[in-house]
Amino acid sequence: MNETIKNILSHRSIRRFKEEPIPEEVIETLVQCAQAASTSSYQQVYSIIGVEEQSLKDKLAELAGNQSYVAQNGYFFVFCLDYHRHQLMAEMTGGNVDATIQSKEGFMVGMIDVALASQNLAVAAESLGLGIVFIGGIRNNLPEVSDLLRCPDHVVPLFGMAVGYPDASPGLKPRLPQEAVFHKNQYLDDGKAMPVLKEFEMKTADYYRERTGGKRNEGWASQMSRVMEQPKRTYMKDFIESKGLDKQ
Repeated sequence: MNETIKNILSHRSIRRFKEEPIPEEVIETLVQCAQAASTSSYQQVYSIIGVEEQSLKDKLAELAGNQSYVAQNGYFFVFCLDYHRHQLMAEMTGGNVDATIQSKEGFMVGMIDVALASQNLAVAAESLGLGIVFIGGIRNNLPEVSDLLRCPDHVVPLFGMAVGYPDASPGLKPRLPQEAVFHKNQYLDDGKAMPVLKEFEMKTADYYRERTGGKRNEGWASQMSRVMEQPKRTYMKDFIESKGLDKQ
């Protein structure tokens, strides 16, 4: 156990921040940490947009489902899959990267690069005493978000991250037992997995019951079954292809 591990294991989503700006040098360090993340074949298929203007934050909060912490935070980042830069690179060198950019593998590489960079930034922020919360809600209205941030073709905003000095201290949310997610040598047999999931269902039901004073008592499995019954953001395939990505 060391301070890095302690910080990682203490992670919780913060949804209320103090009205205190984050110094510019801290923002620059956080982005530097994001850029230090591993990246597939040195491609660096991401860009980070720092949203500083309050009017833009307010509009993003509205587009993300009226989440107040999108507008009220120390800083707001938007993480984008970005192949536009690679198009410029090809233009500069006389190459052609269209086939790669339009491929399924290319899209997966970009998604993974964005995730790795964002998690590096999150860990760095929390190590400095800042709180963070990821915002997938910007995908509720991606065409509008893309226009708002002036994202060209081959650039897709994937999620946001609100960062700031915490003004709340929520409890740690239980994670799945390690035996449910860590499979040694081969995938866990369903007969062994089911008892683990049932135990976690009871544990999470107890967690929500205590957290809400008895107003909520569904466990993780019940919650996920309800949430995942209908797919969300079904426009996504058409939008991604309209950006010139994931066509093959």
